[in-house]
Amino acid sequence: MRAVFVVLVLVGVIGGGTAYFVGHSAAGPATAFRTATINRGDLPSTIGATGTVEPEEVVDVGAQVMGLILEFGPDPRDPSKVIDYGSVVEKGTVLAKIDPVPYEATLEQAEATLEQSEANQLQLEAKYDQAEQDWQRAKALLAKSALAKSDYDAALASYKSAKACVTVGKATIRQNKAAVKVARTNLGYTTIKSPVRGTVIDRRVNIGQTVVASLNAPSLFLIAKDLRRMQVWASVNEADIGHIRVDMPVRFTVDAHAGQVFRGKVAQIRMNATMTQNVVTYTVVVTTDNSDGKLLPYLTANVQFEAEQRSGVLLVPNAALRWKPDPSQIDPAVRKTAVAAESTTTQDHGYLWVESTGGFVRPLEVALGTSDGTTTEIGGNSVQEGMQVVVAGEGKEDTEGQDSETRADGDKSSNPFLPKPPKGSKPPPGPI
Repeated sequence: MRAVFVVLVLVGVIGGGTAYFVGHSAAGPATAFRTATINRGDLPSTIGATGTVEPEEVVDVGAQVMGLILEFGPDPRDPSKVIDYGSVVEKGTVLAKIDPVPYEATLEQAEATLEQSEANQLQLEAKYDQAEQDWQRAKALLAKSALAKSDYDAALASYKSAKACVTVGKATIRQNKAAVKVARTNLGYTTIKSPVRGTVIDRRVNIGQTVVASLNAPSLFLIAKDLRRMQVWASVNEADIGHIRVDMPVRFTVDAHAGQVFRGKVAQIRMNATMTQNVVTYTVVVTTDNSDGKLLPYLTANVQFEAEQRSGVLLVPNAALRWKPDPSQIDPAVRKTAVAAESTTTQDHGYLWVESTGGFVRPLEVALGTSDGTTTEIGGNSVQEGMQVVVAGEGKEDTEGQDSETRADGDKSSNPFLPKPPKGSKPPPGPI
């Protein structure tokens, strides 16, 4: 009896499944599509780019003399601490000190040399005075013929030599004074001071480290003058740089503050283009207010340049422009021409798909305008406000035009453990 019951159940399941697939094989293509409405509205045309948040003005503080870093200066806001990352400093604040002993010795040596030259100068001036008196007496005696001409010439030569020595002595004193000035200046350079008021954003040396100043001054600290004003250095593709202008409004986001939109404007378009893998980009500088201190140096910014505002235009979700039907879903009356035409999509024109009779879709050629990344401006003789266009396969109607490639791709997925109906059959209305 049980065997008969099992046979009857199997026959029923097989018969029901056969009837289901036969019925759906003749039902034609799927008739359920997720659609969106073509609406009329305003669209800001934007140009996207990626940039980096930078301080508006940065001063690189270096060392002009070489030596060992002995200590850092005290933090102006908390003398119990030393200058470090994030310290707010004033102009003239001591940042660090280099070992001054070699430079103190050099200064003392230069001062001693100067004193010696000044003492020598006194001797030279005394000899000059003596030589001048001898020459004056020789000149008087020569006038009375009481002195030989050779003795007069010797007195005159001594006078001129003494006078020249005095001039050389004065030059030596000036030279030694300059040496003292240089030595004193170098000694002053052993105390590194902040040239501006700002915030230390980088400290590149440690206590005990030796800095060597040769052709280039070694960098010790990086100071941002005013973190309340920041810049975004955006890399703009050469195809878009012609649409950028100074004072253009800009909005941008950073990953550190997801969901918050910051505002700025274009301050500078730099002409020194860079090429990376045959891609030419230009740096555009955007200024923005950072009074709240949320923007930190060197954050990555996703920038949108607001090129123009399009008002009262027909708008469609980008998902509708991306969706492509299976050839079996296209109206047979236009299937051949639609498949050929759809392959000619360009940057200026594309195709939307609208529902047709019999559960099919047919193409609608449209002219493409600007886009904000989610919606696109469209036009064309056959396009009307309120039309329903397909954005995805089977699913509920999407009147808000949600742009989700993941969701659209998910509509094409199927359970690998269920039998697949024949091509062109209508899918079941719900779970089996």
